[in-house]
Amino acid sequence: FVSYQVEILDRETKKQLCFLDKVEPHATIREIRLMFHKLYPQWYPARQSITLDPKGKSLRDEEILQHLPVGTTATLYFKDLGPQIGWTTVFLIEYTGPLFIYFLFYFRMTLVYGLNERFTSSPHPVVNLACICHSFHYIKRLIETVFVHRFSRGTMPLRKIVKNCLYYWGFAAWLAYYINHPLYTPPSYGKKQINFAVIMFLLCEAGNFSIHVALSDLRRNGSKTCKIPYPTKNPFTWLFFFVSCPNYTYEVGTWISFTIMTQCVPVGLFTLLCFIQMTIWAKDKHCTYLREFKDYPSHRMPIIPFLL
Repeated sequence: FVSYQVEILDRETKKQLCFLDKVEPHATIREIRLMFHKLYPQWYPARQSITLDPKGKSLRDEEILQHLPVGTTATLYFKDLGPQIGWTTVFLIEYTGPLFIYFLFYFRMTLVYGLNERFTSSPHPVVNLACICHSFHYIKRLIETVFVHRFSRGTMPLRKIVKNCLYYWGFAAWLAYYINHPLYTPPSYGKKQINFAVIMFLLCEAGNFSIHVALSDLRRNGSKTCKIPYPTKNPFTWLFFFVSCPNYTYEVGTWISFTIMTQCVPVGLFTLLCFIQMTIWAKDKHCTYLREFKDYPSHRMPIIPFLL
């Protein structure tokens, strides 16, 4: 076979960082990252962005050198992504925080609401129910992180963990403060409103979990290749008939039901921001599907059936 020569340049300065000789044509980008790492130990593979041109998209680990639009002397570009942290660790940190922060307010810690005895318990059963639902949601997320999720990308920049934690932890504290406040007032329509919200909450949680399992099954053999998700025998996955990212649809539904259950303004604002962010993610994923699969179902929408 004809061996390749791979030149790796700095993306910003165009300075040559290394020249790899006699690289096998079936070498993957991951193997090239490892060769580069041997020469520059400070840049471990997860920190490396390797592209075909200075402004191009980062190449995936599984891409093969001879299948790329390059000659036998290939020029690639490197960018340091900075310190990285594994996605499993990211999710464990992000989701453990809200779980325990909520309890600080639910158990009426004196540092939050003061020492007044009438502030030590709530007369409204919905407060207890809200704590159960909130805890259930984040415990489910932690279980999924450990046992269900399979990540196509192994890491994220360490600097982003601070922003993400401020978002999740900060909102958990804000909504918990008001829901567990001694002056909290229950929903306007009483038990009917609460019961409806609980049923909706449980259905959305079950749907979200079902979608995560279905997506995980696409990568059961360890493959990181993008595949088209389709509905399974599980009725909760039938939402795939209409949207590309039903996990986000169910997630938004979960927080809408929690808003209805608690009738709390901070929860409503958190739900709105969740919807905006997840719509952005869903549109990006939907565009990726359309770009990579010519036979992708044309009737699917990103997040809301027939609308958005």
